[in-house]
Amino acid sequence: MRLTPDSVAAERDRLRERAPVVVPLCNDTRAALGDQFDTEVASVTDEQYRREVDRVFADGDRAVNVAALAGLLRDLDVAGDYPGFVVDELLGRRLAATIAGGQPLALLAEATFHFADTRTHGGPDDAAGADDLDAALAAGFQTRLPGWSWREGGSPFAVEPTERGEVDPE
Repeated sequence: MRLTPDSVAAERDRLRERAPVVVPLCNDTRAALGDQFDTEVASVTDEQYRREVDRVFADGDRAVNVAALAGLLRDLDVAGDYPGFVVDELLGRRLAATIAGGQPLALLAEATFHFADTRTHGGPDDAAGADDLDAALAAGFQTRLPGWSWREGGSPFAVEPTERGEVDPE
């Protein structure tokens, strides 16, 4: 694999084109998690997904990592499949976390990846990592996109700076 600015841009375009597959998986995952946690979660549109793909790829440091992980998953195939189970799960988790951003979203995306992965299955001619790629995209983007009520507004655990404008170290 060779990554260049052009190959990263091409990966962005490929991921944008996955909207017809990824967005329904995002929404299926959100609906199932919403049921599980007794909350309503807004659906994701194709346009929101594509716009967020553009945002992820606008950050060059993140873009090169997303492009590399997506490319590895797209091409990953292991004879007998099961021996590759661990590596495609590892790559999928990392891709979901990288898309989602910093903590705690990265951890949530990793956990959601496993949930989304149970909801998608590649075809017999697909590489072993292909369905993990879709699950990672769905997990990462559904985590970073708005729609979860707990993400709206500030955290009740935020601590105000001290009078000097610094956070008290104690």
